[in-house]
Amino acid sequence: MSDTQTSTLLTIRIVPDPVLRKTARAVTPADAAQVRALIPQMFATMYAAPGIGLAAPQVGVLLRLVVIDIAPEKTPAPLVLINPEVVAASPESATREEGCLSLPEQYAQVVRPAWVRVKYEDERGARREIEGDGLLAACLQHEIDHLNGVLFVDHLSALKRNMLLRKLAKEQKEKTSRK
Repeated sequence: MSDTQTSTLLTIRIVPDPVLRKTARAVTPADAAQVRALIPQMFATMYAAPGIGLAAPQVGVLLRLVVIDIAPEKTPAPLVLINPEVVAASPESATREEGCLSLPEQYAQVVRPAWVRVKYEDERGARREIEGDGLLAACLQHEIDHLNGVLFVDHLSALKRNMLLRKLAKEQKEKTSRK
């Protein structure tokens, strides 16, 4: 059994949890043990949700750590990004439907750069770069936004954002009253 299958699931924070609006701090060597323990838990939580990306602030940890797997049901390709940063982006935009584990059942068309290059560190501390377009580009940008206290709804018009957030609040209230 893999670490991911035996890991404890973490609680995903739901909007309007204030931790989702905070900026995460850089991971330092002093965080190594915490990050090593957190990575399998974050993957297990993401896969169970199910989702394709999860940032540490979404589980209440204000560290610049992201896990991504854009095709877990086909060929799993788990990706860990520590201290990721977008270093280049295309001038061309792409529109994709996005959702978020911190805004369950809410989806909207989001416009972002069509292509990005991201610098990050892997689990062993090696400096790496990844380039992506399509779903990978959107996922990278979405998860890095979480590290800066930004949600996908922040890329929408005020009207669309408010409609979506009101709908989420209503659904969460109904869910709570059914318990």
